[in-house]
Amino acid sequence: MAVVLVTSHALAQAPTDSAPDAVTNAPSASPEATDARQWSFSPSALTYFIPDDHDYVQPTFTADRGWLHLEARYNYEDFETGSVWIGYNFNVGEKLSLEFTPMLGGVFGNTTGIAPGYKGSLSWWKLELYSEGEYVFDTRDSSSSFFYTWSELALAPVDWFRFGLVVQRTKAYETDFDVQRGFLVGFSYKQVDFTTYVFNPDDESRPTVVLGIGLSF
Repeated sequence: MAVVLVTSHALAQAPTDSAPDAVTNAPSASPEATDARQWSFSPSALTYFIPDDHDYVQPTFTADRGWLHLEARYNYEDFETGSVWIGYNFNVGEKLSLEFTPMLGGVFGNTTGIAPGYKGSLSWWKLELYSEGEYVFDTRDSSSSFFYTWSELALAPVDWFRFGLVVQRTKAYETDFDVQRGFLVGFSYKQVDFTTYVFNPDDESRPTVVLGIGLSF
C-alpha cells in the first residue's frame, strides 16, 4: 500500500487606473487576505511496480483556496475506483508547524461507499511527519469496510533533497503484510517533485517499488 500525499495559484484582477480616487487610495489587501483568495493546484501520480501482480498508476488531483480543499483520486481505494473529496484546511505554528485537513469523500467504482478522512503534516527544523488516511464504509458489503493510511517521516538536509521512512495500509492490491513499511528518497526541481518509495525491502521476494511525481502551481 502506498501513501502519500500536498498545491497551485491563480490571482484576482487588480483595479484599473480609471478607478475612482476613493478606490485607488483604499488600503491594499494584506498578503494573508490575498493568499486566501488564491487557488493552488497539485496533480500527482504514483506508479506501482508490484511483484507477481500487475503494475498500475494512481493519479490524484487537489485544488485549494483558503480553507477549502478539493480532491479527486483514482485507483486509490481499489482498482477502477474513483473518489472525490471536500475538506477544511487549517494550520497553526511557525517553528513547529501543524497543517491539518479533515475531509469527507464519496467512493465509486469496484468499491462504493462514504469515507471520512484526513491529511496533515507536522514540521520542525528539517523534519516533516506527513500522514493521510480514510475509513471507507462500503455501502455494498459492510464486511469490506476498510481503513487506509499512508505516512512518511522525512528529513530534508537541503531544499531539493529528502529521505526517510514510509508506512502504508491498503487493499488496492494483495500483499502478505497488513502494514507495509519501507524507505523513500525524493528530489525537487522548481515546482516538480520526484520520489521513489521501496516497500518491504527485506521481503524474500521482490519489494514493491512506487515512483511518484507531483507538480504544484
